[in-house]
Amino acid sequence: MARVPIDEALARFQEHHAALFGIAYRMLGSAADAEDMLQDTWLAWSKVDHARIDNPGAYLARTITNLSLNRLTSATARREAYVGPWLPEPLVTTPDASDAVEQAEAISLAMLVVLESLSPLERAVFVLKEVFGYPYAEIAAMIDRTEGAVRQAGSRARSHVRARRPRYEAAPEVRRKVTDEFLAACVGGDLNRVLGMLAPDVTVWSDGGGKVQAALRPIRGADKAARWLLGVMSSPLPDTGYHRVDVNGEPGLLVTVAGVTDDVLVLETGPAGIVGIRVVRNPDKLERVTLPDRPFRPRG
Repeated sequence: MARVPIDEALARFQEHHAALFGIAYRMLGSAADAEDMLQDTWLAWSKVDHARIDNPGAYLARTITNLSLNRLTSATARREAYVGPWLPEPLVTTPDASDAVEQAEAISLAMLVVLESLSPLERAVFVLKEVFGYPYAEIAAMIDRTEGAVRQAGSRARSHVRARRPRYEAAPEVRRKVTDEFLAACVGGDLNRVLGMLAPDVTVWSDGGGKVQAALRPIRGADKAARWLLGVMSSPLPDTGYHRVDVNGEPGLLVTVAGVTDDVLVLETGPAGIVGIRVVRNPDKLERVTLPDRPFRPRG
């Protein structure tokens, strides 16, 4: 078996690192799981006979897609037993970040939640076709399905996504202004101001994973949502900090307590005001949000 030197193999792998992370993260909704898939893909890549691979990018994409499909099976079972609402693991950057892998591969939390409604096959086909532009014939070869089956899965996925995806997207500067005003109203304990910013049918999802305090069910309706939010944010713990960040490419807030990340929050706006608020509090999903951007490094 002909193998290239390890440094050369790693350099080739690095060329496709951003795309591979993007595939796995979109399929799994977890940066931790995506990083695991990157490590497993690297192990496969480091052992393969490179002389037999005409298209490294396609080989790597096929490998990480199938690994992610296998992981989705167990992830689905875990999420059925999850305590409270499940939200994806957020990718957080500073608003002026431009070159980070996370920024390049950003996809909104709302869209990731929509992708959760797809079957594993539909999700894989949608990500590979609609996001990365692979033709159906190539996707079929990647995941060992017929082209007809892949086309049907892609059609179902597009229909599901169109029916569930957010129908309105405000400009980033508008969302950032709304986020700033919302924070000021909540911290100031101004119930009327908060109510005025919320759409009547607003929904709040709070993901604590059973590990920290969070609402165990979605909170629906402006009055209930406003009172819950004020109860959480108008009496902060000592040494609480609020930081402007981008959450999966959208304006959001990072809340710290004594310098430790406590939660990440992102708003979804509509013509009638704020229609959705997603609050990630599960500490397992916040371990990476304060770490600096870093290149892939094989373990071991």
